[in-house]
Amino acid sequence: MKCQPFAHYTEALEWIHGLLRFGQKPGLERMKWMLEVLHHPERHVPFVHIAGTNGKGSTCAFLTHMLIEAGYSVGSFTSPYLHDFRERICYNRQMIAEKDFLQLANQVKPLVEQCAESTPYGSPTEFEVVTLIAILYFATVRRPAVVVWETGLGGRLDSTNVVHPLVSVITNVGTDHTDVLGTKPEQIASEKAGIIKPGVPVVVGEMSDQAFAVVEEIARSKRSPVYRLGQQFEVRLQETSRSLDGMRFCFNSLLRRDGKEYGLRVLGDHQAVNAATALMTVDLLKEFYAFLLEEEEIERGLRQTRWPGRLEVVSRRPLFILDGAHNVEGMEALAKTMRQLVGAQPIELLFAALADKPLVDMVKAWKRCGPAVSRFYLTTFDFPRAASIEQLVDAFHAEYGPEQITVIDDWPSFIRSWLRAEEQREQVLLTCGSLYFISQVRAGLPTSVEEAGE
Repeated sequence: MKCQPFAHYTEALEWIHGLLRFGQKPGLERMKWMLEVLHHPERHVPFVHIAGTNGKGSTCAFLTHMLIEAGYSVGSFTSPYLHDFRERICYNRQMIAEKDFLQLANQVKPLVEQCAESTPYGSPTEFEVVTLIAILYFATVRRPAVVVWETGLGGRLDSTNVVHPLVSVITNVGTDHTDVLGTKPEQIASEKAGIIKPGVPVVVGEMSDQAFAVVEEIARSKRSPVYRLGQQFEVRLQETSRSLDGMRFCFNSLLRRDGKEYGLRVLGDHQAVNAATALMTVDLLKEFYAFLLEEEEIERGLRQTRWPGRLEVVSRRPLFILDGAHNVEGMEALAKTMRQLVGAQPIELLFAALADKPLVDMVKAWKRCGPAVSRFYLTTFDFPRAASIEQLVDAFHAEYGPEQITVIDDWPSFIRSWLRAEEQREQVLLTCGSLYFISQVRAGLPTSVEEAGE
């Protein structure tokens, strides 16, 4: 006997979270079956599909802000979230209303049960159901001018890869989720390039020649024009402009007569690359799809973009920074930015991560690229996949001595005490290792922070 419809949003959310027990099931069979039953609502929505190991969320944020500033209605589907599950589905940066989520969950629940019971594909996963709800929201409840559509894992077999976008974007290729995507750059690049559709232009961010060769070959086989950073578009940093207030950079592309200088309020040279990737996407939307964005609107959109949990300055004195770096490439980018910001000043680092991440390689990346650290504070947090203290200690002992390492059992109390201590006024504390950890840290901060999610 089928269950009654959900009466409350919390019931629907609990049901969706319960689908986690079905884990990761790469493949599009379940999504295609459900969309066929629903008469393909995804075909009535324009998308920009964004994949990549790192930088997807930031690129999505830059693109969303620029389009909204130009007067377009913009849907966004991103992951993970920082505070509220509904952050994953937004319309003009406003989360989906609980009543709309409830209504759509009730609509898809019978379909999910039918897929599980009456097809050879099994039960849809949590991410697949959320993806389906997002498609229905943008196709039937809200009708945005465009949806900024972020992949979850990989690309080729990701549940988001059921749309035919206006533009495909691959921010970069790095080593993450190697158990699913493979360990070699060529394998991972092939999975990311799986979002490329016949004839659809492809924007490619910072990428090794080895990985790009795979992307280029797949694009060529589908007759999709490629726009690569360093070839069809370029970014040049203003070296003297970096500060805690942001940075400036110059951008140009083959679709522009002259280059243009822009300012960002986010930190890190990698964010200028992400912004340039978003700008190239805008240039393509203007050139081939008649989108209208004035330079002033583009500049305001970039300048207004915030991305909480990514090199986020919570306090300036003492300097307290949060970052969700959670893989080797992310750790390298964070380490290089911190070296630029603090110079020779040693910092303190609070670290918690997921157990399935390359912890030793992340530590090596920090030692190779980052500033000196006077003290590492290692902790764990309430999350099923969180690394234990013992795992973190073993990883850090591979590169650092025990005299530099302190185990923290109660990290909320530690952060509160550190921020209040007078002797810390001139110190720097960086907290990083996992976006899930950063989410919990932000939730307990006394400061007011902007609601947003990746």
